[in-house]
Amino acid sequence: MPYAQGRDVTSLPGSPQPRALEQLTGDPAFMADPYSAYAQWRQDGPVHQTATPDGLPVWVVTRYSDVRAALADPRLSLSKKHARPGGYRGFSLPPALDANLLNLDPPDHPRLRRLVSRAFTPARTESLRPVIRQHADALLDAIASRGRADLIEEFAAPLPLTVIGELLGVPAGPRADFRRWTSVLIAPDPSEPARGKEALIGIVRLLSELIAARRASLGDDLLSAMIAARDDGDQLSEDELLSLAFLILWAGYENSVHLIGNGILALLSSPEPMAEPIAGLLAGGSLPGPVIEELIRFADPNQYSLRRFATEDLSIGSVRVMAGDTVLLCLASANRDPDKFPDPATLDLTRADNPHLSFGLGIHYCLGAPLARLETNIAISSLLRRLPGLALAAKPDELRWRPSFRSRGLLELPVTWPAP
Repeated sequence: MPYAQGRDVTSLPGSPQPRALEQLTGDPAFMADPYSAYAQWRQDGPVHQTATPDGLPVWVVTRYSDVRAALADPRLSLSKKHARPGGYRGFSLPPALDANLLNLDPPDHPRLRRLVSRAFTPARTESLRPVIRQHADALLDAIASRGRADLIEEFAAPLPLTVIGELLGVPAGPRADFRRWTSVLIAPDPSEPARGKEALIGIVRLLSELIAARRASLGDDLLSAMIAARDDGDQLSEDELLSLAFLILWAGYENSVHLIGNGILALLSSPEPMAEPIAGLLAGGSLPGPVIEELIRFADPNQYSLRRFATEDLSIGSVRVMAGDTVLLCLASANRDPDKFPDPATLDLTRADNPHLSFGLGIHYCLGAPLARLETNIAISSLLRRLPGLALAAKPDELRWRPSFRSRGLLELPVTWPAP
């Protein structure tokens, strides 16, 4: 498969040619077990040519050492202005949502991150601990006596949406709309292209109205803090506010839903009995930090980091990448690289050395990582403590996965437990 029209793809002198993969796919069968494919990719070579499901060319980087180095390489830009025409550029967002941290490089990125960091403080994240527990308990109260539930629909999805909504100051009513809009954007239906446009229009309208309301009457929520944040007289513009509010709401909901769901599935489907060690780990009321890090490494829904664009010709793993090319760093593959993690395909709750790359690295390290860790810990700890005897109500190979090559998430997670 040619990588780009009118141009040969070459590697360094004396090095093997990069292997051409089939197109990246959101096929649920692939998403049910992408790790076998990733293992083969790592074995075949560090960097591969492929295309997204819509045929746009990309490079895929598979091995831990190369992914880690690329995450910190300033020659791999997040700014779309460096993209080659006809290459994969990621989501096509309106200007009002495009001025966010995931599309910016220095000097714009540090400026925005500094301003947002003034609002998104560790103290603000920690203040959510009782809020998360309260909402987790309320959701579990609603299902505990039934002995059966879909944990995506009834627990893993509503919990993060409620928490991030309260953090930003989004009223309860519009949160359901936002959930529906994000589902449309993350796994678009090619037969209904107008739905994506309608979702974006709805999101811009919702956030614009929220910002106008907060500006008229500031509260103690994150959105109010972002409006008030200043640095030597500098502050966020209207589009920057919209874009960052969208990013926080999106990432705070979308990633957490599937990290919680995938983490629960990993625990329930492990070939090693988990009941006894989990009971011991929960003796302190929550899971120890290393357990959460292992779940994040093993079950992180994000298959790839955000697309990057080469600002100059460069080499990755002996393969020559040309200026303007799109590069995808396969985090899911890197996190299971046996050259870095002993027995990486095993969920090892005692794993101590765990430098996974799920939250990125360097200046683009995820700003919401502390919240993701806190929310995942409280959600899974509360669930296992409140519903002893929890078990899957379907075989792992019968579960349905969302058709998205970007993010591996369950459509439902049926479980049972002994009802009181």
